[in-house]
Amino acid sequence: LSLFKVILKIKHAALSLLPVIGWLRIYRIKEWLLPDVVSGVSTGLVAVLQGMAYGLLASLPPWYGLFSAFFPVVIYFFMGTSRHISVGPFPVLCLMIGSVVTRLIPDEGPPVNITGLEGLSVDDQRVLVASSVTFLVGIMQLGMGLLQVGFVVMYLSDTLVSGFTTAAAIHILVSQLKFVLGLQVSGFSGPLSLIYTLEVIFNKITSTNVCDLVIALIIMAMVFIVKELNDKFKSKLPVPIPIEAIMTVIACGVSYGFDFENKFGIDVVGHIPQGYESPVAPNLQIFQETAMEAFPMAIVGFAVAFSVAKVYSVKHDYTIDGNQELIAFGVSNMFGATFKSFAASTALSRSAVQESTGGKTQVAGLISAIIVMIVTLAIGFLLAPLPKSVLGAVVIVNLKGMLMQFRDIPYLWRRDKPDCVVWLCTCTASILLGLDLGLAVGLGVELISVVLRVQFPRCSVLANIMGTDIYKDRKDYFSIFEPEGVKIFRIPSPIFFANIDFFKNKLVEALGFNPLQILKKRNKALRRIKKLLKNGDLQWTSMGFLNTTCGSIGDSEDQDNMEELDQPIDFKDLPAQIDWNRDLPANIFVPKVEVHSLILDFAAVSFLDISALKGLKTMLKELIRIDIEVYIVACDPYILEKLHDCCFFDEEVQPSMFFLTLHDAMLNILDKHSEQTEKNPDHGKVRHSTPSV
Repeated sequence: LSLFKVILKIKHAALSLLPVIGWLRIYRIKEWLLPDVVSGVSTGLVAVLQGMAYGLLASLPPWYGLFSAFFPVVIYFFMGTSRHISVGPFPVLCLMIGSVVTRLIPDEGPPVNITGLEGLSVDDQRVLVASSVTFLVGIMQLGMGLLQVGFVVMYLSDTLVSGFTTAAAIHILVSQLKFVLGLQVSGFSGPLSLIYTLEVIFNKITSTNVCDLVIALIIMAMVFIVKELNDKFKSKLPVPIPIEAIMTVIACGVSYGFDFENKFGIDVVGHIPQGYESPVAPNLQIFQETAMEAFPMAIVGFAVAFSVAKVYSVKHDYTIDGNQELIAFGVSNMFGATFKSFAASTALSRSAVQESTGGKTQVAGLISAIIVMIVTLAIGFLLAPLPKSVLGAVVIVNLKGMLMQFRDIPYLWRRDKPDCVVWLCTCTASILLGLDLGLAVGLGVELISVVLRVQFPRCSVLANIMGTDIYKDRKDYFSIFEPEGVKIFRIPSPIFFANIDFFKNKLVEALGFNPLQILKKRNKALRRIKKLLKNGDLQWTSMGFLNTTCGSIGDSEDQDNMEELDQPIDFKDLPAQIDWNRDLPANIFVPKVEVHSLILDFAAVSFLDISALKGLKTMLKELIRIDIEVYIVACDPYILEKLHDCCFFDEEVQPSMFFLTLHDAMLNILDKHSEQTEKNPDHGKVRHSTPSV
């Protein structure tokens, strides 16, 4: 039996670590193989061009992008849980890697003093930096996956990711202008790097290579038009027209035939080495230099891939595992970095091609990797005359989806202003400060907005919808019933140390008086009455108190015992209890309290901390001491258990104040104060029947 359990555990671990085993067993060869092949070939053609284009974004020779479109894909085939995303270079990640590369190995000036870079060319130094950063990103993703912390991406809201990727698109657009215009522009990194880059471009704008610009404009126009046609007629086209691949072939042929490199001085891809390079070990000193930048890369790369995978998993009705995705991307990046590829995630446009062309599983991804491998091993030399302006144009056209996110601003402003502020702050900070700092700023603003929403929730006073057992905000309805002397107060958030005072203030505002002040004034009045009785200035008769002198209560009296005024009212030594809602003797004035019952709706209160428990108990005692009956309804059992564990209840605050539903509490109040409520003509409009269980 124990051996059988061990075998089951091994099987479960294998299926968990290698999801490919699970879906390969149910792979329908006749139904899925052909669509996967067609999808893989289409995606592979796009991956070749995008890989080279995004290689430029990472400030590396273009062909290293082909490595990133191959090695991570192979590993993800075995370990990933999504069947539809296309793994490989992602422009935002490439740009973040490029900023690290240019910081450590600048275009002008000496590189950072790092052991292991001696004797290497600039390109080799940059490749080592990129692969080391990628390896570190992989370690972080693998570590988070093993520690089961895939939930961290939940802190990156759609609004934050939208603002961040929009800013990244602007960075990418500016970074590609030098290729489109044919200018030599040094790379900048750090805050305001985009501004500095634009300044250099504008200073050199008169040196624009007209041939590069014309080629880029033609490519952008053609690719844009055909992509629009693909979207418009996608239901009629068997596969999208691979316009990027077609334009690349045409551009290569024209550039080679007319010798653009020598005649017009355009910058071309140049010699592409055939085959793959030897594995390289990461540089530990680069780990130390780039740890702070690698972490946001790990988060962004996984967050984007997971969000895209989640969309396709819902659409095609299967589940994905966030922690396994982290492990898959971590191992993919570590393995790829060993062979000099840079960090991989998923490109939205490439994943859309893989899914829209009929891809059913990651077999399509594996075939796309084979297409990339064929180019790398056999026909890469044919891309040598390809102008870099073509790659820049392809990158810019593929930014359309991210740049169009600017249209979200009016919608967010109308629907949710705090979310709009998060979007604007994230986008602005990412543009001006750089993507890493911008992401941190955006996350900070988002967390602040969440804290503020919880700290200052929208509390409301409820009323009964006539003839029903439903209670809603009285501001939103006309046909409502509010029994005289009853207040229903709804708390729409957890109560904790940061919002307990806000909650108290809102309750005081809803009641129209401060219970503590009323309690103190009653105790002061009681002291005065006792003093007057003792001195003979006040007498008790069958008709009530009889004044023998006139007096008033001054605020300065009994200052020595002011701290005792918040204690329960003590009618000891008095001939009768005092009705505080009637006129008092000796010109003593205490504000009248019209409320006799308060219902606190705890349906939306998910937790209470110790500070909130203390504050709530103090507030309840103040209310009870001025003869207000308090009812707490719809309280979560977990909170009730916590109240008992924390010794919340005593002689004043008792468990009997808790009711299962708001309507139960209301019926109890109406029965208890039947004489008063029967005077109200609307009394019968509260439904007394309770639903059957």
